[in-house]
Amino acid sequence: MSQANTSKVWFITGASRGFGALIARDALQRGERVVATARNPQAVLEQLGDHPNLLAVKLDVTSEAEAAQAVEAAVARFSRIDVLLNNAGYGLLGAVEEASDSEVKAVFNTNVFGLLNVTRAVLPHMRKQRSGHIINISSIGGYSAYQGWGVYGATKFAVEGMTEALAAELAPLGVRATVVEPGFFRTDFLNDNSLVSTKQHIADYAQTVGVTRDVAAGANHAQPGDPNKLAAALLTLADSTNPPVRLPLGSDTVARIGAKNRFVESELETWHALAVSTDFA
Repeated sequence: MSQANTSKVWFITGASRGFGALIARDALQRGERVVATARNPQAVLEQLGDHPNLLAVKLDVTSEAEAAQAVEAAVARFSRIDVLLNNAGYGLLGAVEEASDSEVKAVFNTNVFGLLNVTRAVLPHMRKQRSGHIINISSIGGYSAYQGWGVYGATKFAVEGMTEALAAELAPLGVRATVVEPGFFRTDFLNDNSLVSTKQHIADYAQTVGVTRDVAAGANHAQPGDPNKLAAALLTLADSTNPPVRLPLGSDTVARIGAKNRFVESELETWHALAVSTDFA
């Protein structure tokens, strides 16, 4: 893996806590410049302190206007954006049937449409530079679905598909795109300020989604992944001159991907004859 150690300008969404704050911290510590965005930029300063290479900017990713303003502020301060880290997002726990229209729309507005707002605002600058790296935070739930995480996983499946397309569209322009698939890391993701539970609970899902709810409650702050190591891995990814389209992080993620791939291969083999029977003879 080849590395480039030149100083970069990062644009990070959801940078007031969790992965975003950790990655911003590590980037600043190695002398890079960081535009750290959050709905409340004061929370960013409380996390990271006052730093000459830090610009804390207000950004609600669901606002296209705020996304454009934040990007313009970044370019005005640092002249360029080298790494866009789309990190802002939250989880929705509940059966697909339990999720209301408003709950589904809200999580898609942040996790999908918000990511698109920021990406569209940044890309003209990266295209002009003929360089840059878009890193989208997904989840193992965006590669392999879990009971109780269907709607949240659907947002991450969308992120996976968009990133794969972006990687192909942007490669001739010198811009790279990677989707990162973390497993379960010891962050505040399962706290109430990062995870929403559907208001409706249907008794028939007690043996499936109910079990997932119990596991989530018991796993909070006991997850196997080390967030500091994830932050270090993201900096390594940003340094690569030939980054992957997908980067799974965590042994649990790697195991789940292997199991999913084996299942898909087995099912394809079982149904192969019917699958190929629909072409014109």
